[in-house]
Amino acid sequence: MVLVVVMGVSGSGKSTVGSLLAKKLGWKFYDADDYHSDGNKLKMAKGIPLTDQDRIPWLGELHKIIREGLSSENIVLACSALKRVYRDILTNEESTALSQEVKKDEMPPSRPFFVHLDGSMELILQRLEKRKGHFMPSALLQSQFDTLEPLSAPEHFIIINVEKNVLDIVSEIERMLVKSNLEYLQ
Repeated sequence: MVLVVVMGVSGSGKSTVGSLLAKKLGWKFYDADDYHSDGNKLKMAKGIPLTDQDRIPWLGELHKIIREGLSSENIVLACSALKRVYRDILTNEESTALSQEVKKDEMPPSRPFFVHLDGSMELILQRLEKRKGHFMPSALLQSQFDTLEPLSAPEHFIIINVEKNVLDIVSEIERMLVKSNLEYLQ
């Protein structure tokens, strides 16, 4: 089974791109925002950035969902996954002091594929300021950019500029999955 994590800062289009990609591929879609605790949502709504400790239970829950889901289906997850350690927790990769706080069960064999939706602070800020009804205020965008750790080897990833049309982004991701020889059409 295959896991694709559509990641990036708030407002980069993770939920939109992830849900469209999952629909196009016939895969299961999860939006990580749906799994934040009420306390985390309240903290962010007040303009207070989450700490690593705030994120641990949330990442642990997402890890569990991914592990259980991958036993029977391909998954697209929309998740900020800003730090390497967060991505490691999600995918059961190398242990670090922070990730050791999450009980990890063996994941089904799968090499996660990360899609980083990247864009300028100015563009993403414009998007956030137009968004209604979301707990994440635009005031926290700088903290997200400050926290973001670029993807690097051995992570399996692509970076896509969010200035492109959403349907073009989804098509590009699909092409990269095929090019990467991920057997997602099973």
